[in-house]
Amino acid sequence: MDGKRQDYITWDEYFMGVAMLSSMRSKDPNTQVGACIVSKDNKILSMGYNGFPRGCSDDEFPWARDGAPPDNKYLYSTHSELNAILNYRGGSLEGAKLYVSLFPCNECAKAIIQAGIKTVVYDSDKYAGTPEVIASKRMLDAAGVRYYRYQHTNRAVCLNL
Repeated sequence: MDGKRQDYITWDEYFMGVAMLSSMRSKDPNTQVGACIVSKDNKILSMGYNGFPRGCSDDEFPWARDGAPPDNKYLYSTHSELNAILNYRGGSLEGAKLYVSLFPCNECAKAIIQAGIKTVVYDSDKYAGTPEVIASKRMLDAAGVRYYRYQHTNRAVCLNL
């Protein structure tokens, strides 16, 4: 065999795969979102998934989407992007890239901008028409944060754990 193998995965496939794998840690029965923050030189800096804050038992807090607050999950859950930012212990995230399985909401966009993250690669944008995502895109645009949709390669990757 001459030369290197040609069927290795791309950086985008690798890091979106890490984000998607992270989403599998979420205990949310309806929505699982994962995030992976990467340095300019393609080193993983942090990861996160949606769930409740440390010390808030996921057996005692509500997972329901319906019902009035405080009986649904929305006042308690932390999104994957914010968890990834808060999980980072290495200093500045200035210039980093964020891979996330769902386009960030307006609250996460604020944290992304404030953290200095400069690129967002997302998979799904299923809430594109909502006020939260419209506001998110407006802020990301104003702050000069580039975002683009992950281009699926449809490559099958199998992990037997």
